[in-house]
Amino acid sequence: MITAFLAFIVSGTIKGTLGVGLPIAAVGLMTLFVDPRLAISLMVFPIMFANIWQYFRSGKALWIARHYWLFAVVLLLSLLATTFFTARISTSLLLTFIGMVIVIFSLMNLAFTPPPIPDRFDRLAQGIGGIIAGVMGGLTAMWSPAIATYLISRGTSKDDFVGISGFLFLVGSVPLCIGFWQNGMLTGPVALVSAAMIVPTLIGFSLGEWIRRKLDADKFKTIVLVFFLFVGLNLIRKAFTG
Repeated sequence: MITAFLAFIVSGTIKGTLGVGLPIAAVGLMTLFVDPRLAISLMVFPIMFANIWQYFRSGKALWIARHYWLFAVVLLLSLLATTFFTARISTSLLLTFIGMVIVIFSLMNLAFTPPPIPDRFDRLAQGIGGIIAGVMGGLTAMWSPAIATYLISRGTSKDDFVGISGFLFLVGSVPLCIGFWQNGMLTGPVALVSAAMIVPTLIGFSLGEWIRRKLDADKFKTIVLVFFLFVGLNLIRKAFTG
C-alpha cells in the first residue's frame, strides 16, 4: 500500500504536468517492488478517473469525440482482445515487455521527432495507432507511447494534446477493467486497492497542474523521460537476472 501510494502520487504529478505518463510511471515504479500483474491491475481505476478529470477539463469534449472516434473504437476492441493473454504470459517476459515499452517511449521522445502525418492519411493512422495502442495497453496497461507518437505526428497543440490523450486513455480504461476482471487479475481486494489509489493520483495530478504553471515544462519533461529510461532498463535487467 505504501509503495502504491507513493508511486501514484509521483505518477499523478507527472500526469498533471505533461498530460501523459501515469501508467508508465506507476507501473515502472511498482514493478520494482511488487509482481508486475498486480502493478498493472492496480492501474485500472486511477487511469479511469484521472482521465475523466483530464478529458472534461479540456473544454472540447464533444469536438474531441467527433474527431477521434475511430482511434477510440479500434483502441477499445484491440485492448479488450489483448487483455485475455496478459494472465498467461510469464513474469520475466512481461517485465521485459514493460521495460522495452518504457525505454522505447523515453528514447523516442528524447531523441526523435516522428514524421508529420498529412490529413489524407489521418484515418489510416488512427486505425494503425489504435491497434498498436490496444495491444500495448492490454499487455502492460500502458498505451501512451502510441497515442503520443500519433498526436506529435499530427502537430497537435499542447492544450489539445492533453484533452485528446485524456479521451483516448479514458476509452481504453473501460475494456482494461472488463478484461482484467474476466481473466482473474482484478479481484475484489485488488479492485478496492485500485479504487483507493484514485486519491493519491488526484493529489499528484493537482500538484502537477501547479508545477505546469510554475516551472518550465520542457525541462521537467526531459528529467521525467531520463528517469523513465533508467526505470525501463532496470526492469529489463530484472527480467533477465531474476
